[in-house]
Amino acid sequence: MSVDEHTRETLREMGLNAYEIDAYLALLENGQLTAMEISSEAKVPYSKIYEVLNSLKEKGWIKSSETRPFKYYPVPPLEATAFTKQRLEDRYLGWEQTVSEALQPLYEKRELVERPDILILHGQQAVLAKLEEVLKKANKEIMIAAPTFAKPIFASAEQLLTGLKKNVTVKLMAAGKSNEWIPLKKMAAINELRVRDHMFGGGVIADGKEAMLFLGEDKPSLVIWSNHVGLVGFAREYFQFLWDSSATA
Repeated sequence: MSVDEHTRETLREMGLNAYEIDAYLALLENGQLTAMEISSEAKVPYSKIYEVLNSLKEKGWIKSSETRPFKYYPVPPLEATAFTKQRLEDRYLGWEQTVSEALQPLYEKRELVERPDILILHGQQAVLAKLEEVLKKANKEIMIAAPTFAKPIFASAEQLLTGLKKNVTVKLMAAGKSNEWIPLKKMAAINELRVRDHMFGGGVIADGKEAMLFLGEDKPSLVIWSNHVGLVGFAREYFQFLWDSSATA
């Protein structure tokens, strides 16, 4: 049976070697075969055929009859794929446990200090410059939480929002009344606007990879940027929590 190179590469990524791929394809094309017949059909040296067949059985791609002469037959491809997925997931859990038990204690014992990229931004020009950089890099999604005190910042960023890449989804969640944010709502870049009465701080999250956070109540007391996975992930989850409980404008 002839299959394209992409399919062969996929099977290799799933853990099958060249002989195993050829043997499995021979069984798909011919049904039940003996080891000698598979060797002939798949061009696998007979000296290696039992090693190949036993490996395929262990990996969940073929089965065999229980009586002699043994005949081998293919497991349905999707069933074999599901078995492979489970096998890899089980292996991953084993890897994770080993790393957790053997390596994580070494990390914690030595008190290694993680150094994520975090910047504290001072002044509106620095904030706008970093905001422009973040928005320009976005490829999929921008989440904006806009407290009242950040209105001048986002008003200044209106031109940046109109220059986003195509297919970038923009969610704007604003504090206050919806009519106060009408100019931004009318922008084509804004896919959805929601409002809530009050918001402590706010920020911008781009593609779930980097975030700018505006902290404060009546005015921004601190503006930071970070691409730290944990911090950005927390910011995104908190945004979604607030978003789900906000009113559609």
